[in-house]
Amino acid sequence: MGIIVGYIIVCVSVFGGYVLSHGDLATLWQPFELMIIGGAALGNFIVANPPHLIKSVGRSIKGVFGGKQHTQDHFMDLLALLYEIFNKARRNGLMAIEEDVEDPEASELFLRYPRISGDPKLLDFICDYMRIISSGNLSAFELETLMDQDIETTLEEAELPAHSLGKIADALPGFGIVAAVMGIVITMKSLGGPPEELGLHVAAALVGTFLGVLLAYGFVAPLSTSMEHRARESTKVLECAKTAMLATVNGIPPQLAVEFGRKTLYANDRPSFTELEEHIRGR
Repeated sequence: MGIIVGYIIVCVSVFGGYVLSHGDLATLWQPFELMIIGGAALGNFIVANPPHLIKSVGRSIKGVFGGKQHTQDHFMDLLALLYEIFNKARRNGLMAIEEDVEDPEASELFLRYPRISGDPKLLDFICDYMRIISSGNLSAFELETLMDQDIETTLEEAELPAHSLGKIADALPGFGIVAAVMGIVITMKSLGGPPEELGLHVAAALVGTFLGVLLAYGFVAPLSTSMEHRARESTKVLECAKTAMLATVNGIPPQLAVEFGRKTLYANDRPSFTELEEHIRGR
């Protein structure tokens, strides 16, 4: 919703200011300039990116317009689930959670938390590392190193769509100049015509530069930045799980282990100690 509101503000500010300055909106309607800029940008995007990344960009744009991926309720469910896993392992031994992490789709424990079981990356992250923890083959330091590498790779992969779209934003002003130069070429060809015709050609050429800059800095670049923020937020849930799991490996009791995870969350997503405790008791 915020993105749509922002785009509306950009359009109202730019075109409203133009109209209030006695500009004619019809002059800005140059479909062939848009064709040059948009077509060149699309071709650039297809050449520069492999097919799987192009699909990822589409999914990322859809996700940005779809709203926040992980809410406070999502994080509270994550911490409550981890508490139950840690508590079960502490009471009955690590082998007691083996069936849960081996087949989470059939686990009554995981099924009680549909937000978590419906997030494949997070579910795999929890199950993979709880398997490693239950095997007892890695120290806490080795486990942390492996987790950090996993999260770093996930973040890098999540940021690729934003970076590829950002490069298109950087290229759009250049394509606007291309459209403007082609407009000037047409103008030079019409030098023998009436002044009114020359004026229209020059105006169309300048609109090409205007559209390239506006699309780059008013639309595509902010969208790329929003996708980057979303990518970083998507790994925060993994960092939360990582911190809680490392705490329990180091012998921290379940209640305090999930508190370690809670402290990694951003302020706007972090539940209070009391809220989390009540949520765990309620579950």
